[in-house]
Amino acid sequence: MNAEFKDASKSPLTEADRKEFEGLDFFKYDSTYVVQALFTRTENERPFKMKTTTDRQPEYVKYGVVEFFLKGEIYQLNVYQGLDLKTEDGYEDYLFLPFLDETNGLESYGGGRYIDLRIPTGNTITIDFNSAYNPYCAYNHKYSCPLVPRENYLKTRIEAGVKKFKNH
Repeated sequence: MNAEFKDASKSPLTEADRKEFEGLDFFKYDSTYVVQALFTRTENERPFKMKTTTDRQPEYVKYGVVEFFLKGEIYQLNVYQGLDLKTEDGYEDYLFLPFLDETNGLESYGGGRYIDLRIPTGNTITIDFNSAYNPYCAYNHKYSCPLVPRENYLKTRIEAGVKKFKNH
């Protein structure tokens, strides 16, 4: 991820930030944040326009619900499929898991973080919160990023994945 951020052709960073960029800050890897979740496919969901940080409104569908234990508590999050993205080669089975937690605005980006998943073949799915990343708008306001739906708020601290960048 750090190599991509240093590469001017791939980086979401502003030119000024890229020149000073030394690397992203991550929470220390913690296997506690690798969870096996029950995956329930939601049938007959209607596509909707997801709000973003701009006027852009990409179409998504709620694809399923994941339920998992973390730190002795049970949590539930919705997972989504982008209707445009699923038509692109290599992304046919891509799922989008945006979430908010109690580190947002403190140690992690205030707007929440994202995890990329693949459609599971069965009814379980591994979620590795250590792979949580910031949306590009956390680095540069020229990007349009999906806003995390409020129902995807975890009332706990997810001390895993990428931390916030500078004062964004």
